[in-house]
Amino acid sequence: MTLGFFRNLTKPKPTPVVEREHCVAGRTLPLKIVESARARRLTLRIDSGGQGLRVTVPPGLRRGEVEKFLDRHQDWLEQRLAKVPTRPQVRPGIRIPIRGVPHRIVHEPSRRGTVTVSRDERGPLLIVHGERIHLPRRIADYLKREAKKEIEKLVVKHTEAIGKRAKAIRYKDTSSRWGSCTSEGNLSFSWRIMMAPPAVINYLVAHEVAHLKEMNHGPKFWKLCEKLCPDTDRCKDWLKRNGGALQAIVFE
Repeated sequence: MTLGFFRNLTKPKPTPVVEREHCVAGRTLPLKIVESARARRLTLRIDSGGQGLRVTVPPGLRRGEVEKFLDRHQDWLEQRLAKVPTRPQVRPGIRIPIRGVPHRIVHEPSRRGTVTVSRDERGPLLIVHGERIHLPRRIADYLKREAKKEIEKLVVKHTEAIGKRAKAIRYKDTSSRWGSCTSEGNLSFSWRIMMAPPAVINYLVAHEVAHLKEMNHGPKFWKLCEKLCPDTDRCKDWLKRNGGALQAIVFE
């Protein structure tokens, strides 16, 4: 008897997700193998920032077929991962973008733990007070506060334009997507978007708000998205080209 890839000896019900590791280009990355009833072929995706791999497979596929698929695409994975930006650690002296503008991180431990924006003769600064060990978390918290402040205003603006209301707004640190909208009207955004230019932040909010009316990516959706954000094409392209670098920054 031949068992399908997702068969379990004690439970015949297929397991929707298998998680393991995969070695490529000298790196060991987490790999998710996801069974989808809608899949007609195997597809391979690299998570933003090159932090993981995902293979989507049709139901009942044998394990050997997945291994052969990964072997065939090993060169492709190596080439793509070589282009993924390195993961800079948030620390004093480096620059990170705030609303698209690079800010040099300066640590001043003499005061209590706050974050302030300033500038000197060399350009914009992000000054972080408090103990050094807490610096990455304080910058992440600063970006979360800025996201909440700006995104909520944009949600109000765009929901009023389409006559829909968002049930809730949440902020996350996701590696595979910048935002989402549920059928119940819950919007989620990655707070890392605050490192992107203002036009791109506006596009992301317009994109997810448009889903409150069109839960798809069909022509009606894109027409509505462009109505809310005339720069949709340019901003979508910017996020595609630069989003991986923002996702790669380590805040820990």
